Amino acid sequence: MIKKAIDFRYLLELSRICRGDILKMTTLARSGHPGGSMSSLDLYLSLYHYANISKQNLKNINRDRIVISHGHTAPGIYSVLGRLGFFNIDEAIAYFRKAGSIFEGHVEPSIPGIEWATGNLGQGLSAGCGFALAGKQKGLKYNVYVVMGDGEQQKGQVSEARRFAIKYGLNNITVLIDYNKLQICGNISFIMPQNIKENFLSDGWRVIEIDGHDFQQIFSALDEANSNKNSPIAILSNTIMGKGISFMENNEEFHGKALTDSQCKQALEELGLKFDLEKYRKMRDNFTLTKMKTEKLDKPKINLGNFKIYKKGDKIACRNAFGNALADLARVNKNNVELAVFDCDLTGSVRTDSFAKENPDNFYQGGIQEHNTAVIAGAMSKEGIITFFSDFGVFGVDETYNQQRLNDINNTNLKLVTTHVGLDVGEDGKTHQCIDYIGLMQNLFNYKIIIPADANQTDKIIRYIASENGNFFIPLGRSKTEIILDENNEVFYNENYLFKYGKAYKLRSGNDATIIATGIMVEKALKVYDILKSEGIIISVWNFSCVSEINENDLKDAASTGYIFTYEDHNVNTGVGCIITSKLMEYGINCKLIKFGVTQYGVSGSNEEVYKEQGLDPESVSNKIKRFLI
Repeated sequence: MIKKAIDFRYLLELSRICRGDILKMTTLARSGHPGGSMSSLDLYLSLYHYANISKQNLKNINRDRIVISHGHTAPGIYSVLGRLGFFNIDEAIAYFRKAGSIFEGHVEPSIPGIEWATGNLGQGLSAGCGFALAGKQKGLKYNVYVVMGDGEQQKGQVSEARRFAIKYGLNNITVLIDYNKLQICGNISFIMPQNIKENFLSDGWRVIEIDGHDFQQIFSALDEANSNKNSPIAILSNTIMGKGISFMENNEEFHGKALTDSQCKQALEELGLKFDLEKYRKMRDNFTLTKMKTEKLDKPKINLGNFKIYKKGDKIACRNAFGNALADLARVNKNNVELAVFDCDLTGSVRTDSFAKENPDNFYQGGIQEHNTAVIAGAMSKEGIITFFSDFGVFGVDETYNQQRLNDINNTNLKLVTTHVGLDVGEDGKTHQCIDYIGLMQNLFNYKIIIPADANQTDKIIRYIASENGNFFIPLGRSKTEIILDENNEVFYNENYLFKYGKAYKLRSGNDATIIATGIMVEKALKVYDILKSEGIIISVWNFSCVSEINENDLKDAASTGYIFTYEDHNVNTGVGCIITSKLMEYGINCKLIKFGVTQYGVSGSNEEVYKEQGLDPESVSNKIKRFLI
């Protein structure tokens, strides 16, 4: 029994009009995906009528969330949202895929009514799980709907998300699958056989199978999904690609191919609609680029607790300091539903275990499902929840780079903390030595990279990022390191130290040369200083922890010796040395620079053996510096 009174004749008429919108906008843009847009269209029309979402409640925390996983069906979504008054439909038709328009080729959250940007497939269910999990944690009653294509069910990340939804009882999520049985290269059973219904059932989901073009069946299925709250529901919707146009139906050619003007005219005649492309062409030709405004978010509300100061002589791994800070945040924010931590089967290694004990309700174990967990954590962070995701560097960056890229595009507020980075993993060998994380994460425009030098700086940085909006990436080594001391042999990052993003710190003063280091290499740089000082060579030592933001005055000061040596255990071709080189050129600073870094994949051995093999132990670096200076 359908709970909501719906005029199905009205929906049928609106479906006819929207099909025309899809054809017009893709023909004008001379690109796009009309076929799938038309097979998904009736699902979109039904869902946006059924769900608790409207132009008026887009900021309401209790609104339902709709995630479009097969984002290439953007024309279908734009036609529905435009016809329902979320924006001007004529602008969507005229400006689709026009440079500077919000109506991009794949859905973006800049569109009213869109929660998450998707493009590459298999991401939407993970994002939906993130929104659903946020609702559960905050005690909100909204529903989450994820619309997916059938081809993307081939992705492994989809199965990860299915399992996660069952484990955490996400009965507030409903999936609608556009089952048109075609993908770009042909029938899905030929491209990659799959058992969609059986896969959902085997993971514990309920499955309802319907005709995806029968509005009565769609609404009845949605009602059934919302009345049965024992498990998440998948609605397998049998559809027809290119539905409504004779020469497009069941033809994969139109999956990602726009019609010609003559084909469009023929199709619009079939629909009984006016061929008025010239009207929209004039609008498109007169389009004026306007800069989109970025919404300013309130800072997270969190008790930062008391900074922990580690003492002179202590040897503490930065990952331990991270775990301690996280546990303290859990203790002082016991009833705060806006704090969460994600892990991927590495609690003891990445030191999230203490948080899990302090606040088990806000701790989520994703298992060995890094891709899924990265997106869930990202989506959750968009719901006003301070979200930490911790993993090894090779998993949290290298393996999930695509997911972190999508998080960045979606303007998430994720706090990504990876341990076991650089050569410091030692014995695990080259497969686990994450030496490329700086080069990779520098590609993401909105991630701020901060690499702490010791436990004290780590504690301050972790509390800082918890209190700030935006994506932060904090890479931490595995090994214990000494507490950094100043030239008077006292704790450098002491109780008076206040972390300031972008600020670099001179740890030792000297006029013969400068060495710039980050993270675990700062300790080694100080040993280089001691070795050279014993031989009468006095260098300055700098910790540039904020590699995404190099302060011009700090760099000028560092370069005043005339020589800069960058010292890192990252890929020498993409690491800190390259960033410093670029900034020297940008700021017009005249200085000779020599890069010491990783020149090939590392060997498996102890920390000391691995660094020595790469010529990055303090003794080898000291000898190299002497050859330049003497």
